[in-house]
Amino acid sequence: MSVGHDDGAGDLAEVRQGLRMATPPDPAKLEQEKATLRELDRAPLGRRWAGYLKFIGPGYLQSAMTLGSGTAMSSLFAGAVFGYQLLWVAPLGMLLGIVVMGVVSHQTLSTGQRVLPAMSTHAGKWLAGAFALAAVVASIVWHFPQYNLAAASLSDAAARVGFDGLPQMASSTIVLVWAVLLSSMYGKSARLVRIYERFLKYTVWGIVLLLAWVVVNTDTDWGAVARGFVPSLPEERNGISSSDLVVAGLAAAVGINMLLLYPYSLLARGWGREHRGLARFDLFAGMLVPYALASSLMVIAAANTLVDKGVAKTAAIGELGAVLGQVMGPVQGTLLFDLGMLAMALSTITLHMVCCGFVAMEWFGLPFGSLKQRLCMLLPVPGFLAPLFWGKLAGYLAIPTTILCGAMLPIAYVGFLILQRSKRYLGDDRPRGVRGFVATAGLVVAGIVMVAAVGPVIVAQVAKLFG
Repeated sequence: MSVGHDDGAGDLAEVRQGLRMATPPDPAKLEQEKATLRELDRAPLGRRWAGYLKFIGPGYLQSAMTLGSGTAMSSLFAGAVFGYQLLWVAPLGMLLGIVVMGVVSHQTLSTGQRVLPAMSTHAGKWLAGAFALAAVVASIVWHFPQYNLAAASLSDAAARVGFDGLPQMASSTIVLVWAVLLSSMYGKSARLVRIYERFLKYTVWGIVLLLAWVVVNTDTDWGAVARGFVPSLPEERNGISSSDLVVAGLAAAVGINMLLLYPYSLLARGWGREHRGLARFDLFAGMLVPYALASSLMVIAAANTLVDKGVAKTAAIGELGAVLGQVMGPVQGTLLFDLGMLAMALSTITLHMVCCGFVAMEWFGLPFGSLKQRLCMLLPVPGFLAPLFWGKLAGYLAIPTTILCGAMLPIAYVGFLILQRSKRYLGDDRPRGVRGFVATAGLVVAGIVMVAAVGPVIVAQVAKLFG
């Protein structure tokens, strides 16, 4: 297996080719960037942050990618069922996430080592293997709700424009064909892939802006909004448990496959030691702030428009689309909502396929673009059958699957904790004193919170299953 060693520049070039959204940086521009960052490190805080804004990227891209069906559905159901009471969930989930990702960025940028080989060498091959396997399994499991949401959105959108009666399995098959065709473009047409990804990103954030418009144009109790950021667990309503939505919201903020790809995206951009301060700022300004804002707007907009409509687990996409329909009209508002949900699902579907192919390339040493590597990208494909089994849970299927995937996160946390404490790995860059304590405590707290949140929910679901 190629994961057990690091072959230097040749492997790095291969990794760059294997990452979506990243191409090898221009050496001259990269050196100029490093020189600018060294100057900014000596500048006052305000000027430093203003300078960092020109370079942020990986954090923002991670924020755009994680804003998928898990976040959308947990936020929309939270607002539609519990009003403003669960506003605290998504910001807390992302805050814990960027604490972990801050540790990951420090490790990666200090050593320049790829995460799977580093974890294999310094934390144990079994743990690195578990991390890689969990990322693949999570990608497969998460594929089911993406197709469920995409199929329901496509069928509903077709009905809005006069093509009523399109079966959800037919819609899911259309999405499957498109996803397979798109995945085959990676490594062949970088320009077309960038255009497609930017289109999806702009569509998703366009929906977020429309949700902001909904908040502005509907009655918002800002006092209740402020109280919604204080943690609470309201009682079950409409057959939906608030604890399920809390766990799903925490798990949706940062997925284990996202944690695996993030350090590679840093290396693919050519980032190194000079970028460590930028990386921390990037996670705050490019990831925490946009994600917390987007998820909060979803909750508030849903609370303002759907809370009295009795939304349940079996709510159709058209019902949830009323979040935009109330201020934009029942047809055009719901149609735009359908397109936004479809874009979220499509972006996540392609990410999951790329993740599986990338893990295969890294772990087994498969050449990027080879037949075996592309076949591994198709591992999540069975997810397109989701409407056949869970079609009535068009959006809600994202909740239990996100909870299941959240249970895998502690695997990554343990691996990064071991790396954080390894002097052999980090050398003089191993944080000490207050900074070292905060980093270690952050990893431990994030792990404990996820275990404490996921554990009781999974036990309760198992008890129901066998009770």
